[in-house]
Amino acid sequence: MQNLTPLFPGFHLQTLRRTPRSAQQKLAETLEQLRQKSFSQLGECLGKFIPTHYLRPTKSGALSRRRVFSKENTFWAFFSQVLDADGGCQEVVRKIQAFAAMKAKPLPSSSTAAYCQARKKLDLPSLEAILQQTAQRLQVVADPGRLNGRRVIVVDGTGLSMPDTVANQQVWPQPRSQQPGCGFPRAALCACFCLQTGVVLSYEVGNKHSHELPLLRKQWATFNPGDIFLGDKGFCSYYDVFHLHERGVDSVITLARRIPVTEMEAVQVLGDNDLLIQWKKPVRNHASSYSQAEWEGLPNTLVLRQIKVIVKHPGFRVTAFYLITTLLDPEAYPASDLADLYLQRWDVELFFRDIKTTMGMDILRCKTPDMVRKEILMHLIVYNGIRCLMGEAAKAQGVRVRRLSFKGSVQALRQWEPHLNQAKISRQERHHLIGRLYESIAGNSVPERPGRSEPRAVKRRPKPYQLLTAPRQEMKEIPHRGRSRAKRA
Repeated sequence: MQNLTPLFPGFHLQTLRRTPRSAQQKLAETLEQLRQKSFSQLGECLGKFIPTHYLRPTKSGALSRRRVFSKENTFWAFFSQVLDADGGCQEVVRKIQAFAAMKAKPLPSSSTAAYCQARKKLDLPSLEAILQQTAQRLQVVADPGRLNGRRVIVVDGTGLSMPDTVANQQVWPQPRSQQPGCGFPRAALCACFCLQTGVVLSYEVGNKHSHELPLLRKQWATFNPGDIFLGDKGFCSYYDVFHLHERGVDSVITLARRIPVTEMEAVQVLGDNDLLIQWKKPVRNHASSYSQAEWEGLPNTLVLRQIKVIVKHPGFRVTAFYLITTLLDPEAYPASDLADLYLQRWDVELFFRDIKTTMGMDILRCKTPDMVRKEILMHLIVYNGIRCLMGEAAKAQGVRVRRLSFKGSVQALRQWEPHLNQAKISRQERHHLIGRLYESIAGNSVPERPGRSEPRAVKRRPKPYQLLTAPRQEMKEIPHRGRSRAKRA
């Protein structure tokens, strides 16, 4: 129904009140609404570590248009999902609805379909580049090297669990000891960490048939000449020690699968429990990943250094062990310094604990192999991003970055994120909040605990439930079971 004036029947009052908006003005308003419904404010805190050109929309194809879940918003939503304690896709949708509610806009749908589809469109090369950027960024603010100013790269492996789907089982099959339908797919992860900063430098994912050594060989490009490789007895390999030394990388590993050399057999005695020895090339294992020609190209002997370390602190599993290293100079690298360096190898277990326990990567959520790889990669990106924040906070407050608590930093960022995501605060106020965030992170330091025992033990007892030893449709639950009956079952 038209609202006409009595004197000028041809004029429409609503048209006279304001000038019609142009298409450019409508587009600008839409983009402003989308910006306010985004997670990009989190980039104000982490943008210096993750450049924006990696998150720009593509020229065509997937994630090329400016939507609520654009490439930038999808990345930061995925980032926020990993950072959250809940870690569910519904958490991301609720945040979008909360942003819309603050602007009195209609609430988006509660379905996670749009977010999940956008997440699938994130390309792995861009995420890999972001991970490398975070690693390089933290190396700039790193502390001096722990051994004569040299970078120490510590390597270790761990296992990950994921949903029991057919696609995941085909790539990462469960152990044979578990019945079908009663277990979960298991992935093997081998990662290289910088011991000074704790940042992830590279990683490789395999299945139950993948040993840590072949996964490490895929990451040899991570090492630079002058680096020191630090590993446990699982990396004690004639082939790898030689090839790393050819690249200018020295190794410090524990002796495995060989009888220690005595002083009578040594080339030279460098000190107490410190010997210069010769390793003879062993017989090639036919299950190895390298060819016979590569094996024949290795020298027949290697001149190495063997150090017997006596563990004086109580509570450790061993009282003595042997170190093998290519650092042959006893004056530049005393045996006590190398023993202390290997004691710091335990930090890699703490790095994995930060990623798997604190950030929840121990049990993954995605149901397809492609998304599982992206989920692992995004966890590592968030981990490096937090390490970068810790490095900036340590530099600003004048403290050592390795003394800062990772869990305390995660808790601080979780609590600061809602305040950083407010659309009404100015840039100056946001920078002030980031400065206070640095103060909070730097204020939570972990004390030095030399010689502290770290037993691999669980104190809390599990509940007396039956074990799922058959598929769900065949499993019969014991009625009115007690603790003893459940244990016998």
